[in-house]
Amino acid sequence: MKMFKTPFFKGIISFLIVLLFMPIGHALMVVNEKVLENKMFIGAFLIGLAGLISLIIGIYKNDKSNTATLMGLLAGVLVWTGWVEFSFVWIAQKLNVAPLMENGEIVTKPEYLVMLSSLGLLLTVLSFFMLRATNCNFFVFFQKLTNIKNKLGKENKSTKLYSIITFIETIMLLWFFYILLLVIYDKSIAGDRHPITFAVAFGSLTWAAYLFLNLIKINKFDYSIRYAIPTVIIFWNFIEIIGRWNYFKEIWVHPFEYWVENLIILTLLLIFTVFYFTQGKRNINQNI
Repeated sequence: MKMFKTPFFKGIISFLIVLLFMPIGHALMVVNEKVLENKMFIGAFLIGLAGLISLIIGIYKNDKSNTATLMGLLAGVLVWTGWVEFSFVWIAQKLNVAPLMENGEIVTKPEYLVMLSSLGLLLTVLSFFMLRATNCNFFVFFQKLTNIKNKLGKENKSTKLYSIITFIETIMLLWFFYILLLVIYDKSIAGDRHPITFAVAFGSLTWAAYLFLNLIKINKFDYSIRYAIPTVIIFWNFIEIIGRWNYFKEIWVHPFEYWVENLIILTLLLIFTVFYFTQGKRNINQNI
């Protein structure tokens, strides 16, 4: 069907694939904690290792950009969940960090309080990406703003590895916006009901809507997935904040209580992923 070949339809599918990865990542973390309990760090290591294997597969499949891109996304979600998040869980437990409580309920888990300590490292890594040749619109904007772009030359495209690009993009965006939300949730800075938090919530929604309008104009499926990553993660800020405001229950944080709903999310993710590969393969065959 011609509808399946349109940029609009590809953008919708790409957005849904990345969007459905978000709750699955959360649910996977909780499942690992609850099922393995005392051995959860072994499980976390294996989750991260699975991500690394996915990344390596993506490198070997670099000539198939659709496969390489999705392997990079999967690697980013698994490595973030298994190695990054659980490393903060481990340190929080070692240091006996108490959760942040309000009205007798946990509003911020210990691992996320520990994660705030990575703010300086995040800024350092961002500085590295900011001051190198890149085609990333976000960094290019600041390079032009500081009039430094012409000094950095052009990005070398001879060894463009799609899985690595997607992997780093996923990790950096997740890290950046986790830290942003944790900073504004801090009552000594703003707080979850502060005007700044409202501005971040609805600013993210507006920004994501703008990116979505660009997304549905992209014809290449692999690039569509890579563009959907910032679109979804920025949109997810809004989801996270209204969840913090208790406007809905985050069912992915309670995968055993809402196992049917989470199973539906996983099933939809698999269906859209199969379609992504199938349609991508058809496009390649038609171009041969």
